[in-house]
Amino acid sequence: MSYGSTLRPRLRSRKRRPSAELDGNCSCFVFNVTFDRLENGKAKHYKPREPLRAPPHPFTSSTVVVFFAADRSDVCRKRREDMGDLAESADRKQQGALDAREFDRQFEEIVKELTEPDLNHPEIGDAIRRLREVLEYNAPGGKRNRGLSVIASFRELSRPQTPDAESVQRALVVGWCIELLQAFFLVADDIMDASVTRRGQPCWYKRGGVGLDAINDSFLLEAMIYRLLKRYCRAQPCSLNLIELFLETSYQTELGQALDLMTAQPDRIDLTRFTEERYKAIVKYKTAFYSFYLPVAAAMYLAGIDGEEQHSNAKAILLEMGEFFQIQDDFLDCFGDPAVTGKIGTDIEDNKCSWLVVETLRRASPEQRRVLEESYGRHDSESVSRVKSLYSELGMPVLFGELEERSFQRLRGLIERHANTLPHAVFLSFAHKIYKRNK
Repeated sequence: MSYGSTLRPRLRSRKRRPSAELDGNCSCFVFNVTFDRLENGKAKHYKPREPLRAPPHPFTSSTVVVFFAADRSDVCRKRREDMGDLAESADRKQQGALDAREFDRQFEEIVKELTEPDLNHPEIGDAIRRLREVLEYNAPGGKRNRGLSVIASFRELSRPQTPDAESVQRALVVGWCIELLQAFFLVADDIMDASVTRRGQPCWYKRGGVGLDAINDSFLLEAMIYRLLKRYCRAQPCSLNLIELFLETSYQTELGQALDLMTAQPDRIDLTRFTEERYKAIVKYKTAFYSFYLPVAAAMYLAGIDGEEQHSNAKAILLEMGEFFQIQDDFLDCFGDPAVTGKIGTDIEDNKCSWLVVETLRRASPEQRRVLEESYGRHDSESVSRVKSLYSELGMPVLFGELEERSFQRLRGLIERHANTLPHAVFLSFAHKIYKRNK
């Protein structure tokens, strides 16, 4: 029984993985699906008739069984492959939702483990209560992309095996180690940039009674990373690799922050330092290593993949992805909606070497450059407005849209070339998460 080339399946909810061959003549896929049938160029809702024979599977009355004749034609084989891809996609989405819920639950356990044993300690009890407050305010509340990418990548790298519960928990904890590293960087970065809001709430140092004590709080966040790695990974073969990975990534990110601060000195505005080369260096070290390479590299070590060539290939893809991500961030700082992004952009006021100003300097006329030099890095609203108007005048939103499309296609090409011994899904999931993002 076949449903012809004019039918387009719409997957609603997957009930079961594609079954094995029923016999030598047909293959069965079990989905909860409906179809659009094309009639006179228009789609009409259509539900297939009951199958001619029932497969050896229990299924509900809402399940539709689709049979494909097992001939050797390319069309039939391609159709089976497409339906299999739909099933895998639905499976990943469902598993991702389950992992996200478990990830959030794991944070509650982590806070308890890190604080409860010493809450009533006669000497450090007060400091531990402060630590708990620091953790609960600064670690959650973000998009969690970095942390969730560890468990998602770990599952892909473990296929076809299914990781056991202990391995899954370890991956979730390592994911939270990356979120703690992110929190450590953000708490310190907000102080250095004099930021006002973060993730839709006041920056930690802006909270009453915190102030510059937040510097020490950021150190506490970093220290928790290594307490967790010791607790959950000490007996694992990957333990040393993970510790070295986090230490090296911290060093690289701090170098990137140093480049950023040196280039964007608020009391010394010099646009000649805003070159494409400097911008790429800042992005690579400040953002790409910890936001993109770190989660996948950690998952690779957890899965027992420690080959130098494999990590080098992954790095080539992920650092490129990190640059694209930062360009998006720079664009959203100026043109994003603070209600969506959760923060008020201050790159113009802070004299930041952003993608927007680098591209503007490349395209500006002498008069436009004069306006930029007179206005960039100033905190008054008129100067900020002049810079934003200049960005719009030079077509930065259109340029960004074109770059986004090119970058996405380039990333797909890099994945094809470099991920020859690694699952493409690891990298494609990252690419799809950031493509067309608005926060």
